[in-house]
Amino acid sequence: MSGASLRDFDRVESALRHAMTLALRFAADGFEVEYKAGGSPVTAADRAIDVLLRDELVEVGDGWLSEESRDDARRLDCSRVWVVDPLDGTSSFVAGRSDYSVSIALLVDRQPVLGAIGSPVNGVTVVGGVGHGVRVEGSPAWRLTGGGDRPRVVMSQSEMERGDARGLDAKLPVQPVGSAAYKLALVAAGFADATWTTWPKHEWDVAAGAALVLAAGGEVWLPRGGHMLWNRARPRFLSFAGARAGMRSAAERFI
Repeated sequence: MSGASLRDFDRVESALRHAMTLALRFAADGFEVEYKAGGSPVTAADRAIDVLLRDELVEVGDGWLSEESRDDARRLDCSRVWVVDPLDGTSSFVAGRSDYSVSIALLVDRQPVLGAIGSPVNGVTVVGGVGHGVRVEGSPAWRLTGGGDRPRVVMSQSEMERGDARGLDAKLPVQPVGSAAYKLALVAAGFADATWTTWPKHEWDVAAGAALVLAAGGEVWLPRGGHMLWNRARPRFLSFAGARAGMRSAAERFI
């Protein structure tokens, strides 16, 4: 398996910054909200960022998988596939919260080798690749203290509101965050020790974060079991978790 090139890093950093700027522009100017089958929101910002990223990233022979594009089965035969969520946490974006993100991953030979995640409102970017480490700019407005046998955890805002983490915040330092991608980026960047969900996630939710956690020396796994295979015909996992180096066993005690 080959990895990402320095040219890939330069291009993905540029595309990420352009996408973040575009997200902030839409947030300032206003936008209409539509709802997909199933009730999840989608906005003109989601669609515009999807087009921007595809235009800036995809080259001849590359595959493409995005939440906001019609899936093309030809990606299954591609060695290189871009996996994108133009706005991960659209519900947060619509509500005017800061915890949404732009998420970009590059798979090579069905493995996540490059990730770039940016939080436009917080000005946080995390970019990295397997074998290249992780570069972090900015920091979240909050700070979790803990560590060791009390891992600092970022969890889904909606899952906490549903009661999935009932009582967990009495045992651990926990910060609610709306975007699955941003949670994994925060773990890779060292602002948290672990994150997990026992609800289904698509590859575009977690591919970039997985690349970043792995690039930082951490681990990603499926709490409900199964094989972590990428660029599948049905690109979905039934659960997902990530932890900093040495923190998986501490996190698994609470999942």
